[in-house]
Amino acid sequence: MGNSYDQLCLSERIEIYRLHEGGRSLRAIAATLGRSASTVSREIRRNGRRTKAWPGGYQPERAQDLADRRRRWDGRFKLARQPALRALVRDRLAMGWSPEQIAGRLARTNPDMTISHEAIYRFIYHRTAQKDYWHRLLPKARFQRGRPGRRGGSPIRHFTAHRSIHDRPVQIEDRRQPGHWEADLMMFSKYGQALLVLHERQSRYTHLARLKGKASGAVLKRMTDWFQSLHSDMRRSVTFDNGTEFAQHHRLNEMLGIETFFCDTHSPWQKGGVENAILRLRRHLARKTDITKITQSDIADIQNAQNQTPRKCLGFKTPFEVFNEGSITVALQT
Repeated sequence: MGNSYDQLCLSERIEIYRLHEGGRSLRAIAATLGRSASTVSREIRRNGRRTKAWPGGYQPERAQDLADRRRRWDGRFKLARQPALRALVRDRLAMGWSPEQIAGRLARTNPDMTISHEAIYRFIYHRTAQKDYWHRLLPKARFQRGRPGRRGGSPIRHFTAHRSIHDRPVQIEDRRQPGHWEADLMMFSKYGQALLVLHERQSRYTHLARLKGKASGAVLKRMTDWFQSLHSDMRRSVTFDNGTEFAQHHRLNEMLGIETFFCDTHSPWQKGGVENAILRLRRHLARKTDITKITQSDIADIQNAQNQTPRKCLGFKTPFEVFNEGSITVALQT
């Protein structure tokens, strides 16, 4: 009898087929492989029997596929068959251990009670589907495995006059020239509530505008109201993400000569200035805030606080000071 109790692999199954077809006995095949005769007998009987879809006979590739499928199925329910192991796994999950940590520790300290982390995950989500909600014991408590699916395509392909951020001139990238902006919406938990956030790249100056929703027409109106109050050299370009609220971006160019650019899909860091500004604004406007209870005066105070705070990246000047310096310089040059 062989001493190895590992699962048979494809190369061993090919050898079993070759020797069996050559008329070798089960014991001779087992001796050649270093396995027990019962292992070889069970392998041929189990994976060579006749079914409705198979006329019978042992084939190594088919046997490997069947074994893989059984292993996946059995692994899913191993915890259901072993109550002691199931209780141990549940206790460790409740302690904050991940399935990988549980499986690794068991293999190290208790070889007689082992399970793979994949089998634990399969059982967890099997039980979750049965409304036992085992996923709540996982470190991240995710209801589903894997990365969230990206449903549908990006609406950006339907935008008029779309230009990629990669087409943006170098003077925008290095922040040396004033008048280049980033735009985004700051959303809140109550449906339809949002603030338009406009962030000037050189000075880090932030402008806030209340919205009644994400309709592109309303967003365009708020942007044009603000940009019309500025000198043309202080409104050179705006960079957006791919939200449909910016679908009328091309009107900014038609009305005010402002160039517009769009980040790559799922790449918010490409407009990191406005993302950082929104993060700072969350100190005053948490996501659960009811904007209808915030007055325009309150929003102005929050905006002023943002723009009057010294920034290390500006040599500890405030965004308001740097923005005004740029505006004055532009006015003098004209």
